[in-house]
Amino acid sequence: MNLRGAFIEDTFAEAFTMRVARIIITARSPRWAREAALKLTGFATSVIGCKVEAGIERVLAESETPDARPGISILLLTMSKDDMAKRLIERIGQTVLTCPTTACYDGLPEAPDRVGVGSALRFFGDGFQASKVIGGERFWRIPVMEGEFLVQEKFGMVKGVGGGNFLILARSADAALASAEAAADAMAGQPGIILPFPGGVVRSGSKVGSRRIKSMIASTNDAFCPTLRAVADSALPESVNSVLEIVINGIDANAITRAMRLGIDAACREGVVSISAGNYGGKLGPHHFHLRRIMAESAA
Repeated sequence: MNLRGAFIEDTFAEAFTMRVARIIITARSPRWAREAALKLTGFATSVIGCKVEAGIERVLAESETPDARPGISILLLTMSKDDMAKRLIERIGQTVLTCPTTACYDGLPEAPDRVGVGSALRFFGDGFQASKVIGGERFWRIPVMEGEFLVQEKFGMVKGVGGGNFLILARSADAALASAEAAADAMAGQPGIILPFPGGVVRSGSKVGSRRIKSMIASTNDAFCPTLRAVADSALPESVNSVLEIVINGIDANAITRAMRLGIDAACREGVVSISAGNYGGKLGPHHFHLRRIMAESAA
């Protein structure tokens, strides 16, 4: 399969089941909603080192938010239910409660699994907090020096998918970066997905474990490192001199499939030799995204 000169390899991306929450942050102006969102999603690229993966899903119009103010939707993913509760309390408490004019709402109201967030953060009010039930949901009003911080008591959580991916194999670093930027731009704002790494792009793809240090959970993917072609078993043809990865997390597999289709299509441009994907032989993750099948459905 060839798309505008780029070969689509006959392989698949292997992804994992994770827990997903959707957080809605609103504020008096788009500036402050974005400030809180950027802080909340900071240091959240991979559960390997960050304990959580998070990113901005999309900007919300005032007509889409619970309080008719400017807003931003965020997806936050963890490996377990317990981790989700801890991470939501930590991040909302430290980055949204502290940010001027913000309020924070659950973006998955239909999810059966619920975790307490406002019920824990309310104690910051030192006994002066107050609550109100609206539409069967409890909200907490926590007094702060500026006025009040409004936060929903419980947030929904569903099973989602983390680690959808594709690799861009290019002739040069410039070509790889231009391709990755185009792919990330094409996927940005798509409902149900986030790109958790900086700018949506990963240069440090990893393999499981380490050849030398047993305690390492992950280490550099030497098979795809052009500078190691002479000293390691390489998966790269001679024409490839730079590789970048796009990682996509989503609310479900369908959302990731749609995003991958858009991203791969945008990535196939001048200087790209092929599109591949990261997997572990299908042994670790239950979700498999076959590149050729995804792009064939797009052509159909």
